[in-house]
Amino acid sequence: MNKGHLLHPDIAHLVTQLGHFETLTIADAGLPIPSGLPRIELALTQGVPSFRQVSEVVANAMQIQAAHIADEIVEHNPQAHQQLLALIERVSVEQGQPIEIFYLSHEQFKSLTHQSRAVIRTGECTPYANVIFTAGVTF
Repeated sequence: MNKGHLLHPDIAHLVTQLGHFETLTIADAGLPIPSGLPRIELALTQGVPSFRQVSEVVANAMQIQAAHIADEIVEHNPQAHQQLLALIERVSVEQGQPIEIFYLSHEQFKSLTHQSRAVIRTGECTPYANVIFTAGVTF
C-alpha cells in the first residue's frame, strides 16, 4: 500500500509518468476540457474538493519547474491567487529549485491546456481557479 500522501491511483500514476517539461492542469469545475484529453474527475459537489486542496496534494507529489496562471485570477479571485502563490513559494523552497510563474490571458491558458498530459477537475466554483504545472527534474 502507498504510504505517501497522494492516494488517488490515477493521479499518482500520472505524476510518476510525467517527464521533464510535460504539463498537468488542475482545473475548477467550469474550465472547458479539450476533447480527447484525459480527464481525472474529482468534483463531487460545489467546492468539493477545492482547488486549493487538490493543488497542494499534487504540488507536494511532483517536481515543478513552472506554473501557468490566467491573468484574470489576480482581479477576479485574489484569495485563490494568494493561496496559489504561497503554495508555489513553499514548494519552491522545499524542492530547492525555483518555480517560474507565467501569467497569460484566460484564452491563452485554455489553449495551453491542449498540451497537458491530463486535466484534473476539482469541485472549485470560484473564477479562474486553474493552474498548469510543468514538470521539472530532481537533479
